[in-house]
Amino acid sequence: MPEQLEPERYELAAPPAYRFELDRRDFLGLMGGGLLVVFSAGAQERGGRRRSESLPEELDAWLHIGENGAVRVCTGKAEVGQNIRTSLSQAVSEELHCPISAVEMVMADTALTPWDMGTFGSRTTPTMAPQIRRAAATAREALLDLAAERWHVERARVSIANGKITCGEQTAGFGELTKGQQLTRTVSHDTPVGKPASQSVPKVAAHEIVTGKHKYASDLSRPGMLHGKVLRPPAFGAKLASFDAPSLPGITVVHDGEFVGVAAADPHAAAEALGKLKTEWKRDPKSEAVASGDSLYAHLKKTAAEAEGPGHGSIEEGLAAADVKLKATYTVAYIAHTPLEPRAALAEWDNGKLTVWAGTQVPFGVRDELASAFGIPGDRVRVIVPDTGSGYGGKHSGECALEAARLAKAAAKPVKLVWTREEEFTWAYFRPAGVIEVSSGAKRDGAITAWDFHNYNSGGSAIQGLYDIPQQRNQFHRSDSPLRQGSYRGLAATANHFAREVHIDELAGELKMDPLAFRLKNIKDPRLRAVLEAAAGRFGWGKHEASGISCGFEKNGYVATCAQVAVQHNKIRILRVVEAFDCGAVVNPDHLKNQIEGSIAMAVGGALFEQIRFGDGQISNPRFSQYRVPRFADMPVVEAVLVDRPDLPSAGAGETPIVGLAPAVSNAIFALRGIRLRHMPFEAGVAL
Repeated sequence: MPEQLEPERYELAAPPAYRFELDRRDFLGLMGGGLLVVFSAGAQERGGRRRSESLPEELDAWLHIGENGAVRVCTGKAEVGQNIRTSLSQAVSEELHCPISAVEMVMADTALTPWDMGTFGSRTTPTMAPQIRRAAATAREALLDLAAERWHVERARVSIANGKITCGEQTAGFGELTKGQQLTRTVSHDTPVGKPASQSVPKVAAHEIVTGKHKYASDLSRPGMLHGKVLRPPAFGAKLASFDAPSLPGITVVHDGEFVGVAAADPHAAAEALGKLKTEWKRDPKSEAVASGDSLYAHLKKTAAEAEGPGHGSIEEGLAAADVKLKATYTVAYIAHTPLEPRAALAEWDNGKLTVWAGTQVPFGVRDELASAFGIPGDRVRVIVPDTGSGYGGKHSGECALEAARLAKAAAKPVKLVWTREEEFTWAYFRPAGVIEVSSGAKRDGAITAWDFHNYNSGGSAIQGLYDIPQQRNQFHRSDSPLRQGSYRGLAATANHFAREVHIDELAGELKMDPLAFRLKNIKDPRLRAVLEAAAGRFGWGKHEASGISCGFEKNGYVATCAQVAVQHNKIRILRVVEAFDCGAVVNPDHLKNQIEGSIAMAVGGALFEQIRFGDGQISNPRFSQYRVPRFADMPVVEAVLVDRPDLPSAGAGETPIVGLAPAVSNAIFALRGIRLRHMPFEAGVAL
């Protein structure tokens, strides 16, 4: 789906007491489907408005070769731990035939890089990498032409390798040819480009990262910088009824409507000053009485909107033809992103111009938010994204940048604001909770005849499976969410795969068929069959007790997962996971395995124990001592099987591998104990 947005467009609405200038709902709601970059509409007008025009085709907008031979490449993508700096550098290195050490990636700087919608949806590899590769290939051809012209030789006699141009005895480095001048070329789709070399190139800047020298958003400082803190309401929906600030020498206090914040010389002084402010709040009974606990899922069903999504054939006819019929309901809880680095921003005003260094996945979107909030032209706002300590889809909004900018404007000094862990747990948005209802039917020979699938609230991503079912309907129903919700790694694909793949196992059980054989009976897609067979073969399917299997497709990636489990002291222990993944051509095998292993580690938390608890207008587990995330002891033995398809374009790998673990583990628990786990997380009140 290269040029289409995902069905889910959550508003990312803040609770009423926290809602300020988040006007760009169209941007904040983007949930990571097809990403319009490079050759799509989206350049900016002054004032931050978007207008339809193609992004730069000039080579110098993307790539510049310095006099010293260094290759500087610009992209609006952000590095948030997915290691895209390395894979994009690889693309440049391969096309320019130069060492990767010669490549410098300038990323996510609205003053230096071409416009980009954001870093999400696993779109960097399939959309930005080809553009960067074309730019590098254009530069390569320009260098060869330049050398042939300068040496007065036939173009065919000139070659390029290891960062040098050669013709017989004549050799020149890139910088010697360009003299640091721009290469005036147009990036063309007709320029011949190579295919990914599938090399395990080491991570760029790895030494600086592991030694702590690498700077992230929360590490930055500016001369004369102050530290900010923002006053938060005691509950969702609470309104500021009265406010008074005592004399606080050396402290800047900002009170603007519902916004109250302070800036001080150090974080401790700012926190102390915040505690001395005198406030009264008016609580909102409606916000405090929102659905929670067991009533949440009934609320999501009750408030559901009209269905969205495709269907074909007649469900009634499919059920009438079935020998076995099955109905089941599956639920998923809200969970938090828990990034290693909470939201952080540093803002500085200079002669009416605003520069903000922020940990965000959408720098140009945040630039627009800032321009709108302060009523200034977009070209007077610059957003720079230092490497960021993870996002997982949780850093699409710019509230931290806005808060830092408001404090900096009032203090007339740079201000850095880093959210506390409690703020991140409470005032950021969550992966949506959801209810999924499935009705199905099948013949005795295992052919599925009917499939009726309804997702309430969690989203439509991957709602359409690849099973060959003649009569099926897959629909998403929007609901009223009690909590602020938005994008999370894999979007609703995790919930939809969980419900679909557990239900498939249940249907296989009713037919007394092997779960793998039942899947293969109903799958024609050769790539999905290939990953299923690869995972099952490596795992040794049928040779181990307490085992489960699942498969799926999302964002042009095919995945199959096998899991083996045990239960100890009423706790699930995942012993072993084998996951096969096909994302087209493999770019960097080692780093692809890292993505798969990281996805599985994250999936362990959502499957077993991660869950946001709330009530009375508050989050009741807003810290790591109360919100359980995976630990080293929770990790199974993980085997990643790469199903390389060098004949196909590369798809992103940051999201799809997360979807297979939960259903495979649920199915394994049934094989072990005969208990069907239909609610994520599994350990929420279930006796095993």
